[in-house]
Amino acid sequence: MAGASAIDRDILDRVVKAYDIRGLVDDELGVRLVRQLGAAAATVLVEPGGRFVIGRDMRPSSPAWVDAFVDGVTAEGVDVVDIGLASTDQLYYASGVLGAAGAMITASHNPPTYNGIKLCRAGAVPVAIDSGLADIRDRATAGGSTGGSGGESGGAAVTGMREHRDLLPDFAAHARSFIDTSLLRQVSVAVDAGNGMAGHIWPAVVEGLPIDTTPLYFELDGTFPNHPANPLDPANLEDLQAEVVAGGQALGLAFDGDADRVFAVDEHGASVSSSLIGAVVADRLLLRHPGATVLHNLICSRTVPETIRHAGGQPVRTRVGHSFIKERMAATGAIFAVEHSGHFYFRDNFRADSGIITALVLLEAIAVADAPLSEVVAPYDRYRGSGELNLDVADPQGTIDAVAAAFADRAVAHDTEDGLTVDLDDRWFNLRPSNTEPVVRLNVEAANAHDLEELTAEVLASVDAATR
Repeated sequence: MAGASAIDRDILDRVVKAYDIRGLVDDELGVRLVRQLGAAAATVLVEPGGRFVIGRDMRPSSPAWVDAFVDGVTAEGVDVVDIGLASTDQLYYASGVLGAAGAMITASHNPPTYNGIKLCRAGAVPVAIDSGLADIRDRATAGGSTGGSGGESGGAAVTGMREHRDLLPDFAAHARSFIDTSLLRQVSVAVDAGNGMAGHIWPAVVEGLPIDTTPLYFELDGTFPNHPANPLDPANLEDLQAEVVAGGQALGLAFDGDADRVFAVDEHGASVSSSLIGAVVADRLLLRHPGATVLHNLICSRTVPETIRHAGGQPVRTRVGHSFIKERMAATGAIFAVEHSGHFYFRDNFRADSGIITALVLLEAIAVADAPLSEVVAPYDRYRGSGELNLDVADPQGTIDAVAAAFADRAVAHDTEDGLTVDLDDRWFNLRPSNTEPVVRLNVEAANAHDLEELTAEVLASVDAATR
């Protein structure tokens, strides 16, 4: 294959991100470049004798992208297992059980004009810009293919084979293995799939369980006719909140487009933070794994490490980002990890994140308590948080340094593991730079709303002063 053009290199520099590949369909990424990325991924991620597993979401461009990516992989002499429509956590499961490198064709929560590729090594080992994505980008720039080197044996190149396999029943059984189904009582839940992959996965996972689901937008439609499949935006929870209030369910669950993240609202329609969900799940898992290690990223609520310690576990603090979390899980043997953004990681799920498994453990907790979600999370709900505030600044690191100086005399403790975290005893904040744009991200937590508002205003004033 001829080398890629200078235009292709410019596009690849834009679409190959820190943790995945994502861009505008056709305008940035079309089937030709996707094929080159498939060939490049085969040479970078697949060990000799290994294979690739691939899944896709429901976006209109995804079938053609799968075909193109598979063409690139098989041109390198590498066999492919195609699992068809899948959630990202199902793809990670497939990578783990098959011992194969993985590719998920999805743009997750992005608008329908986008698509992308999430990649992993065999065993669902994450791939980031410094652990494979940069090499894949560079090989794709050169044209992607090495001419079938993966299948050469002293002569003409050998083309890999493509096998279609339905792993959804296996994944559903795997997800159910994280709970004791005998503990379940009849639980009512509203589930908003946002026309994304949860509409395909959820029915298979809960089949036969005493879980009464009210479905919202389960029809697979990558044009997202009802609302974007991004539950992090409060506007996209409004339909779910209205349904739960009107329908009287014990809780509501909202999944993003590829269903690897899950968010919750209680029976009153109030959003429940990912920290509180993580604390509940950690409590359940530590009952089965006494004394185990559980990770939490450094902008989770203090209630998470407090819950882990109270349950007899060992909390370990990590920086933000799934590649960091998975590395620390491997190093510490942690059974579970909580991230503020709705990602929850399980050791026995190949250390990969899963919205589906998280939802099942949460439903188990509600069934055992025989209470709605607000009552289940109440014992953990001890603090008030700002949520993540994104602040545009010209010099992120300079701004962080100035804020550190402004609070130096008052801090009980501070660290710079990921941006700046300042502990003021009864309240704290973290200010960290974005990896991709001139933005700093602020998270503040305090014991009550008054203290939260006061500290947030102080930090914002310091940021403002630093940018003048």
